[in-house]
Amino acid sequence: MIRIFCMLLITCMASATGAQTSDPVGLSRALGLTTSPEPQTPAVSSPQVQPPAKPVATEPVPATPDLRSQSPQPFDYSVNRASDVFGANLFTGTFARQGATQFNPDYVIAVGDAVQVRMWGAFVFESLLNTDPQGNIFLPHVGPVKVLGVRNQELQGVIEAAVRRVFRANVYSYASLAAAQPVRIFVSGFVNRPGLYSGTSMDSLLHYLDQAGGIDAERGSFLNVQVKRGSTVRSTINLYEFLLDGRMPLVQFASGDVIFVPPRQNSIKVSGLVDNAKRFEFEGASKSIADFIRLAKPYSQATHTRVIRNTGNIRNVEYYPIGEAERVSLTSGDELEFTSDRRPGTITVRVEGEHQSAQEYVLPYGSRLGDLTEQIRYTERSDQKSIQLFRLSVRERQAAMLQTALKSLEASVLTARSSTNDEARLRKDEAELILQWVERAKKIEPRGHVVIAQAASRDNLLLENSDVVRIPALDGLVLINGEVLFPTAVAYDPKLALDEYIRKAGGYAQNADTSRVIIARRDGSFIDARAPSDSWFSGNGNQAPVQQGDEILVLPKVDVKSRQILKDLTLIIYQIAVSAKVIFGL
Repeated sequence: MIRIFCMLLITCMASATGAQTSDPVGLSRALGLTTSPEPQTPAVSSPQVQPPAKPVATEPVPATPDLRSQSPQPFDYSVNRASDVFGANLFTGTFARQGATQFNPDYVIAVGDAVQVRMWGAFVFESLLNTDPQGNIFLPHVGPVKVLGVRNQELQGVIEAAVRRVFRANVYSYASLAAAQPVRIFVSGFVNRPGLYSGTSMDSLLHYLDQAGGIDAERGSFLNVQVKRGSTVRSTINLYEFLLDGRMPLVQFASGDVIFVPPRQNSIKVSGLVDNAKRFEFEGASKSIADFIRLAKPYSQATHTRVIRNTGNIRNVEYYPIGEAERVSLTSGDELEFTSDRRPGTITVRVEGEHQSAQEYVLPYGSRLGDLTEQIRYTERSDQKSIQLFRLSVRERQAAMLQTALKSLEASVLTARSSTNDEARLRKDEAELILQWVERAKKIEPRGHVVIAQAASRDNLLLENSDVVRIPALDGLVLINGEVLFPTAVAYDPKLALDEYIRKAGGYAQNADTSRVIIARRDGSFIDARAPSDSWFSGNGNQAPVQQGDEILVLPKVDVKSRQILKDLTLIIYQIAVSAKVIFGL
C-alpha cells in the first residue's frame, strides 16, 4: 500500500508542475523509489495516464568506445627471445621506439616532405614549404621549383640554381630537409601481429617489423623480406646480412607500401661448440657444412662435426672432421653438432702457500702430483707432509650432494604429520625455523678438498686442469672453531689433550654438542674425536691426539621433535663441517 501511495503522489506532483511524463514507474526508478520494474495492475492505473507497454529506461547508456583512437595493445616480446631460431631476438621492441630523424644524403625528396627555405640579402624570405602533389615547392618571385626525386645532398644546389635565374646578385638562399613525410605502412605475411602501422618515409624496415611484433620465428623467413608497392617488389632484404655484417639497405617508404614476410625456407639446427647454437634458414636444396661455419662461428677447440640425418622414421648419424666441411652437404631438417675429438695437450695447476717456486705450472696432460712436487722449492717453514689439494670437480660434487641433502630435509619438514592442534602449531614454528636455516645453508660453498692419505698414493695422484696445490706453513697453531665461547688459535703443545685445548677457547658454549667434536687434519682427513678408535684410544678417556695445524670443530646441538629431521639435520651439519669447515648452527 505504501508503494502504491508513493506512485500516485509522484504522478500528481508531476501533473501539478506541468511535467510531461507518461511513465510513473520509470520516474520513480529514477528517483530511487523502486528497485525493479513491477507489472502494472488495473487498481492503480489512472484513466488520464496510460502506461506504456514497456517501461522506459532512464539509466544512461554507455558510449561506444572509438576503436580508432585506441593504441594497439603492447606485444609480448618474450616469445621472440625464447625462440632458438637465429635472428628471433632481433625484435624486442627497441626498433619500434621513435627516435630522432636522421636524413641520409641519398634520401630522395618525396611528395609531402617539408623543406625549410631561407633567402636573405636584397630579398628576405623564410618559410617551411611542403612538396605538393606535382613535386614542386613555390618560392616568391621565383615560382615553382621541382624537387621531387632530388637527393637530399643535392637539394641546396637545386634551390640556389632556381634563385639565381631570377635574382642575379645580392640574394642568397639556403635549403634543408626539415621533416620526412608521415606514412602508413602495411605489414603482412608471417609476422606476429600483421596490421597497418604509422611512421615516416625515412624510418627503417626494422621499425615497422618491430611494431608488428617481429617475424614469426617458427614460420617466417629472415632471408627475403619484401617491400612491395602495388604489384611491384621494390626491394628484397636479407636480415642475416644485418645480423652478421651490419648491412641494412636504405628503403624509402611511401603510404600504402607493403612489407611482406614470406614463409620460411629450409632450415638446419646447429648445436655444440659454437657461438651461435641456433636454427638457421638457408636457400636452395642443400648447403655444405662450410656455409654454416660462417653463421655458427665454432669455437677453436671444435675439431669434428656430427651430422644427424632425419629421413622419415630413421635417424642416421655421420661423423666428419672439420677439414672435410666443404664436401659434406646438408639438407633441410638435418642437425649439425660441432664437437671436440682430442685430448687436452697441457693443464694448468696453481701452487699456493709456503714455497719459493712459481705460482702457475703448465704440465703435460696426465701429469701426477709427484711430478709437480719435484719442481717445488720448499722453505724451512713448509709442511711437506701435509700438502693440500683442492679440485674444482670435487667442489662441484660436494655442492651437489649438499643441495640434495637440503632438499631431502625440506621434504621431511614439509611432510611431517601432527596428531593434535598444539603439536601442529609447534611443528609449524619449527618448520619455519628450519626452512630459514636451509636457505642460509644453500649459500655455503664447499672447498673441494681432496683427502691425501699417504705420501706414496699422493705422488701417484693424477692432476686435473685448474687444480690448486697448497703448501701449509709450520706455524705451530691449533684452531678451535664452532660452539665454543671464544673461537681462537692456540699454540700447539703436545702435552695438551683435546678438552684442554677447548678449555683454552673458553670451554663449550651452551648450544654445543659435547659428544660431536671433529678434528680436521691439514691433509683433508677428519676424525670424530669422541668415537673410540684403535689407532688413538687410551685409557685416559676417549681423547683423539691433536697435531700441529689441526682445526678442532665443535658441532652444535640440534633440538627438534622429529627423529627423522634430527637425523637429517645432524648429517647435513656434519657434511657442511667436513666439506667447508664451517660450523653452521640452527
